[in-house]
Amino acid sequence: MAGHVVALHQGKTIADAADAFLSRDMAVTTRRSYAQTMHRLIVEHGALAVAALDGATLDAFTAATWGQCGPATWNRHVATLRSFTAFTRRRGWLAADPAAVLERRTEPADRTKAITRSSLERLFRRDDVAIRERCLWRLLYETAARTQEVLNADIADLDLDNKRLRVRRKGGDSDWLHFQSGSARLLPRLIGDRDAGPIFLAARRPSPARAPASLDRCPVTGRGRLSYERSAYLFKQHSRKIHTTGWTLHQLRHSALTHLAEDGVNLPLLMAKSGHESLRSLQKYARPGAEAVAAMTAAHDPARRRR
Repeated sequence: MAGHVVALHQGKTIADAADAFLSRDMAVTTRRSYAQTMHRLIVEHGALAVAALDGATLDAFTAATWGQCGPATWNRHVATLRSFTAFTRRRGWLAADPAAVLERRTEPADRTKAITRSSLERLFRRDDVAIRERCLWRLLYETAARTQEVLNADIADLDLDNKRLRVRRKGGDSDWLHFQSGSARLLPRLIGDRDAGPIFLAARRPSPARAPASLDRCPVTGRGRLSYERSAYLFKQHSRKIHTTGWTLHQLRHSALTHLAEDGVNLPLLMAKSGHESLRSLQKYARPGAEAVAAMTAAHDPARRRR
């Protein structure tokens, strides 16, 4: 029996192990991110026996594939490879950890990612923007949620009376997002008479050849779920009318956490609000922005006190 198990492990390829790694229960966004890394690994080394994967091979592959990328992209792929090799070791397919040679790169902090409160108010009050976009932007800011968490939500997940929305977090756990009056006023206008299906829908019905899964289609209108790509594009285009280069949807989450930190909300509450699992990952968001620092500096200016 022992000899049979060893032979089985030796016959398992990296492609087999990657398929098993991606087949686990995980959030849609996590699987999509992991799949990007695994696809490149399979293309280069998919036929290699997983037991033969060593540090030199993985290091050379990572450097050749993502060596010229920025720190954030590099670190994301390194984290996925570390997760993959940890998975294979738990299964007994690898004895040593080849990903131990991969090192994270320092990510320079960008203090300008938070959008000012005044700019957000100008954005939210625009009458030339469709109700779908205005509602999505408000909801992302008020909940400080990841965009895909909100886009994946259905009408059945919505509790308007208590101003909350049930979502599946990045790690797969169910959680409540809590929103404010701005979203509470817009959501009923967006949903109308619909009582099932995605909250946020695409603008038109898909062709039969591109019909989405039934869970991603509205039973009333036949339209599919709004995609991240489309919502990100529209936000960039509309925000360019306020800011030269436009903003990303992620900046709504970043801004929400920054503004709450400026208002004195403590880190444990910010973690519960945002769904972060560690203080380290939260701290880069929960820093006072340039606007708050400028106001504090002006308030403590000796010349102002003399006046």
